[in-house]
Amino acid sequence: FDLDREYRLPLDYLPHDLSTTSNSFINRFLYVTTVSQTHLLPLTTAMANLQVESILFPSSVKPPGSIATFFLGGAGVRGLEIQGNFVKFTGIGVYLEDKAVSSLAVKWKGKTAEELTDSVDFFRDVVTGPFEKFAQVTMILPLTGKQYAEKVSENCVAVWKALGIYTDADAKTIDEFLEIFKDQNFPPGSSILFTISPAGSLTISFSKDSSIPEAENAVLENEKLGEAILESMIGKHGVSPEAKQSLASRLSDLMTSEVANLSKNGL
Repeated sequence: FDLDREYRLPLDYLPHDLSTTSNSFINRFLYVTTVSQTHLLPLTTAMANLQVESILFPSSVKPPGSIATFFLGGAGVRGLEIQGNFVKFTGIGVYLEDKAVSSLAVKWKGKTAEELTDSVDFFRDVVTGPFEKFAQVTMILPLTGKQYAEKVSENCVAVWKALGIYTDADAKTIDEFLEIFKDQNFPPGSSILFTISPAGSLTISFSKDSSIPEAENAVLENEKLGEAILESMIGKHGVSPEAKQSLASRLSDLMTSEVANLSKNGL
């Protein structure tokens, strides 16, 4: 049995009415029963897609800068209240390497979606965990690369200075970050993509639609920048509360199901 392969369930294995199926059925591993043994399906084949406005975030992606396939942790809109109207600017999808579930479960298993949503430490552990992350930012309204990069840079530098951790190397990285974006324009439907490695690299890619390109546009070696960008999305002051709630809900279910499945199999 090869965990890197996709295995399909026979139709008669599935419940006749999926609308009555509990969340525990869609979990980190689906069981495929044979005459002699029970096998496990990879997490990336078991998760559901998410729709955010007109943007479809697929259940799994293989991002530029990584050899792994990531599962969709959560997704939501980023918007602002402007003169009494909620204006939606982007859709944000956060993907995680499979081992994120077991890594986070050590501390967070058994917590409800509500408890995780309200926990600053939980999202900090997602941001800083020893696994790869991938963030897809897809435009609902148009934005220039210069506008995006300047706002991100301004926020990162402000936080680093407040913490007393802003260095000359960080200043150089910010200059490089601004340079990468300066000639870019992002019409509705186009995407900015970030692959964040625990080894310290930040891979940046652009797409004219919501598809994932094979090649990256640039790679920056600065661990703090990758973490700061993801933190700005799902951290304490994250710009997408909807994505945070989605991430907390799906990870809560996944961690609960993983523990139950491992217990069932005596692991």
